[in-house]
Parts: sequence; structure tokens; C-alpha cells
Amino acid sequence: MSDYTTVMTDAEFNRIYRFLKTRYGIDMSRKKEIMNGRMDNFLRSSEWNSYTEFMDAMDQDVSGSLEKKLVNMLTTNHTFFMRESEHFDYLKQEVLPWIRQREQRSKDVRIWCGASSTGEEPYAIAMVLAEFFGLEFDDWDTQVLATDISTNVLQQAMRGVYSSEQVNALPEAWKRRFFRALPDGEQYRATDELKKEVLFRKFNLMDEFPFRKQMHVIFLRNVMIYFDDKTKTELIRKVYDTLVPGGYLFIGRTETLDRGTTPFTMIKPSIFRKQEGIN
Repeated sequence: MSDYTTVMTDAEFNRIYRFLKTRYGIDMSRKKEIMNGRMDNFLRSSEWNSYTEFMDAMDQDVSGSLEKKLVNMLTTNHTFFMRESEHFDYLKQEVLPWIRQREQRSKDVRIWCGASSTGEEPYAIAMVLAEFFGLEFDDWDTQVLATDISTNVLQQAMRGVYSSEQVNALPEAWKRRFFRALPDGEQYRATDELKKEVLFRKFNLMDEFPFRKQMHVIFLRNVMIYFDDKTKTELIRKVYDTLVPGGYLFIGRTETLDRGTTPFTMIKPSIFRKQEGIN
């Protein structure tokens, strides 16, 4: 283990930056200090004496484990229950009634959370679905697909354990129904009933979308801030094609879509809709 701060050269920074940009669409071109800070402790406690040595080892690592370590270190995953709560209100009041009418025969609801982080967002969507459908809930296929590029946060999400402070942000009825206090009195665990309603998978948004059926709703909140305009435009086109006619896209409130290039219609800031009648 090294006992000094590992200085990242410009060449090493450019190598890591280009890898993240090419492979994951993540733009860290102006974040050298952040990148150095997040990787420094890891490097000092490892067998590598420089970022070049680590990247060389990653290139030779056929298991992909070092690439996972890099992605887990450099992706930011900050979220909480009921973040931007007006989205969940709109989902319940406007979107789900439209889906229920549209899919009365198939009873199939397809919602994808494309940046699920530690699970608060997809679990909240699942709770909205349970509340909306009520006694009809078991008649509908409502499982939420939740993806992220970070294996660390996906593992946390699948555990479904949250602090009492995090869970207290939820409506009391949801907290009683979907969570159980752990013996330490400081944490809560999601019930099996809630966990089975969310399917967590690792997925890179830069890859081709593998869905056999189009989605009714896509949540892609607070992730495009890491992409440049070209990457974002290409991603939005793929998202548009992945939605059913009339389908909805939710993005973060601090994010925007270029009105000159987006095919979406803005319903309200951060909520967009695909034109009905167009596949």
C-alpha cells in the first residue's frame, strides 16, 4: 500500500475520460479533480502504483471486474424516496388511468427506470402502482424494470434496506405496508411483496436497447447531466423509439431536452410524451 497521494497526469486523465465517454457516454472532461479524488484512496490501497498501471490491468482483465470497480468509483448515485414527488402524483393521476384504459385487455404495464441507483425510485413507482390498482393489483402485470451501470448500487437496491430517516419520507400507509423495522431500530427492510415488484438488472444506456415490447413509461431522471449534447440526443431518440405511442418520459427537473431536436412533446417541465399514433 502506498502512503502518498497518487497524482493523476493529464495523459492518465484523458485515457480514463475517453474510456468512460466511449463506453458509457459519461462526460467527465471537466472533472479531473473529482476523478483523482475518488480514485486516489483506491489506488493507494491497491497493488498498482499509478493510474496507468491500473488501466493497463483493466484492459487485460477478461472478467470485467476492474471495469466494474472503475464505474462504481466514478458514477454518482444520489437519490431518495419521493424525490421530485410531483412525478409520482402525475403518474398516479394521469398516466396510470391512461394505461389502464389502453391495456384493459392485456393488463400489462411496462415501466422502466433507467437509472435506478439504490432503488428508492423504482420501489416508489411500485408502491404507486399497488395503491392505484388496489383490489385489481393481482390481475395486472406491474413489475417495474430497474437498471443501472453500477453493480454496487444494484446490490444495495436488491437488499432493500434503508435508514429510518429515508423511509420516513414515505406516506405512513406505504411505510406500514411495504417495510419492516430491523432489530437495530435504525433501519427498515422492504418486504418481499415489494421486492418482487421490481426487477433489477445491470444495463449500460449506451448499448442497444434489448426490449421485445415497447414501454408505457420511462423514468430517466438525473442521468443525462453526465452526457454531452450529441450523446443525449442519440439516447433520447432510442428512448422515443422504445415507448408506445402516447408513452411518457420523465426526466430530472434540472434537466432539459433540446426543443429543436427532440421528437417529444413537453407536457410540463420534466414530463414529456410521445405523439400518439406514431410507433
